[in-house]
Amino acid sequence: MNQDRLRFDLADLAEEVTPVDLRDRALRTSRRLGIQRAVATSAAALVVLAAATGTALAIRPNSQAPAPAGPSVTSTAPPVDSTPTPSVEPSPTASGSPSTVTGGGPAGPTIGRIFYGPAPSNDETPTAYLWSFKPGVEPTRLAKLPRISALSSAAVSPDGKRVAWVDPDNILRVADMDGGNARKLTPGGHQRVEGDCWTPTWSPDSRRLTIAAVLRTDPTPVSEKAVLDLASGTYTPIAKVGGCHPLWSADGKVLAYADGEGRVAVNRPDGTAEKLVPGVGVKEARPSFDVASISADGTRMALRLRSPDEPYGDVARELDANAVIDTRTGREIKLPLGGRTLGQAWFSSQGTLVARVDAGDHNALVLIGADGRKTGEIREPSALKDQQILQVVD
Repeated sequence: MNQDRLRFDLADLAEEVTPVDLRDRALRTSRRLGIQRAVATSAAALVVLAAATGTALAIRPNSQAPAPAGPSVTSTAPPVDSTPTPSVEPSPTASGSPSTVTGGGPAGPTIGRIFYGPAPSNDETPTAYLWSFKPGVEPTRLAKLPRISALSSAAVSPDGKRVAWVDPDNILRVADMDGGNARKLTPGGHQRVEGDCWTPTWSPDSRRLTIAAVLRTDPTPVSEKAVLDLASGTYTPIAKVGGCHPLWSADGKVLAYADGEGRVAVNRPDGTAEKLVPGVGVKEARPSFDVASISADGTRMALRLRSPDEPYGDVARELDANAVIDTRTGREIKLPLGGRTLGQAWFSSQGTLVARVDAGDHNALVLIGADGRKTGEIREPSALKDQQILQVVD
């Protein structure tokens, strides 16, 4: 197959002539202009809802919330794509530059499968595909989602079997990775959930999701963070947790998130032991508003640290990272990247780290063991250059 086939597959959607999603454009534009984030830090977190025009509005709710309703999970057919179907559908697999593994340190565990979604760009097509890549195997096309959902909320389960996302109507959905068996979920009987701030996050066992249910929208939006058991529908509110973009450590003991004021925190999943990571914040001239990945034991975190004069951006998540820090001390951990700039960093459940660095017309995946030493390097297919990593599965 042609090594640029994946790019052609992804470009097929560009031929669709449809109105631009104003909500998608608003998020991208506000990030480029550096609009100040508005994030609630109380138990009732920020709710970002689409207005009738489709434009995103960031609103800070108050902290009052009515009691949640009982558990409810409903099943529906997969969401229907409202855009015209391209005349030629992309193929299920696409070739890219062959992946190679090179040494660089002591032998250690490698990686199993990496899942990708679209990266922020000026692409205005309304839908996007998810992809997977296993070293030595061609990239595989997976579920087709609304582009805004793939960018802002799509979360791949740790076992690599399912994806959860919030659609443009703030409805929570879960499906198999190929898009099959899609379900509409109503956690606690609530019809809507947040899709930009407290986005869906999988538990380590791939059975539960942390979400923020929208309790009311008028006169002021109010939401409630909770854990939803997908098998039983059990809905369990969690208190004393604020901020955005949560991550659950592989050992199940730590929930990490950005507090919306430039700080990042680690907590127990039930919200009873919040601790701010030292040295990260506006006062420390090292703010961060997004946590990209957390180690299996919660002691290390990959994130984007901003300089004092750098615009903060909006509430939408960012999965890029320029640093890995120790959550106990805030100290930055030096990575063996050979002088290259870190673009993304993802921890596996085994404690290893996949560091993604630019290598010209493709990216390289540097494998780093739990001891901080490089164990190998993988050439990522050039066709995935413009995608971003959503999950790394052992």
